[in-house]
Amino acid sequence: MTTPPPAPVPDPEADHTAPAPVPVPVRPSPGLQGRTALVTGAAGGIGAACALRLAAAGARVRALDRDGPGLDVVVARAGCLAGTVEPVVLDLTDLDAAERAAAGTDILVNNAGIQCVRPIEDFPPDVFHTVLTLMLEAPFRLLRGALPHMYERGWGRVVNISSVHGLRASPYKSAYVAAKHGLEGLSKTAALEGATHGVTSNCVSPGYVRTPLVERQLADQAAAHSLPVERVLSEVLLADSAHKRLVEPEEVAEAVAYLCGPHASFVTGTSLVMDGGWTAH
Repeated sequence: MTTPPPAPVPDPEADHTAPAPVPVPVRPSPGLQGRTALVTGAAGGIGAACALRLAAAGARVRALDRDGPGLDVVVARAGCLAGTVEPVVLDLTDLDAAERAAAGTDILVNNAGIQCVRPIEDFPPDVFHTVLTLMLEAPFRLLRGALPHMYERGWGRVVNISSVHGLRASPYKSAYVAAKHGLEGLSKTAALEGATHGVTSNCVSPGYVRTPLVERQLADQAAAHSLPVERVLSEVLLADSAHKRLVEPEEVAEAVAYLCGPHASFVTGTSLVMDGGWTAH
């Protein structure tokens, strides 16, 4: 039987100085007091969840949407939070107004979006133009409006709600896929330009989220494939997802809060993918 070698004896002359372990916070710090956030598409779904989550972290949130009554509901839900939510009723296709609305913003969450499901040969050109205006040109104009203030303060957070469709394509969604791919590129460019000014820019790229937009897609895809909605969800929308469920808006909002918070200052120019394993294929 082999005798194990004796344990090494520590050298009393050696330098045993080691870095202290990183403390684990007992609970996450709000961290966003004194920051002003602008969240677009904030009357429901992901945008509403983001507005409420950032307000819970102490931010002064300007919730922007063209749906005034929807914004009123979100504002009412924010009454007991650490921060505040202020409604801003605006149609982002008014690009000049969008740029003005972003002035004085520390945190910009580009979330507003629409969808149209048609084959390319039947896709209405005016709808294609509207999708790209709302989902790509408006984020560019919002960045133009927000960055001067961020640069002046030496701190800023840009979070673009992209999609797995910013990384992959699906048939019948040419405008949406084009806009999200463009948003990913815009986000990376903003990250490179903003780094020396203390500004980070990232995408959050979820799979299908439980929102009114996705519910409408389910109905459209059911008609296109002549399938019940339940089968469209499992066999079409989530066919490539390892997790056969929709992402909840609050899950996306938690990712956004992390990217805006004090522990993500070195995270920039990337996409936080929340696709249930879709892009693992």
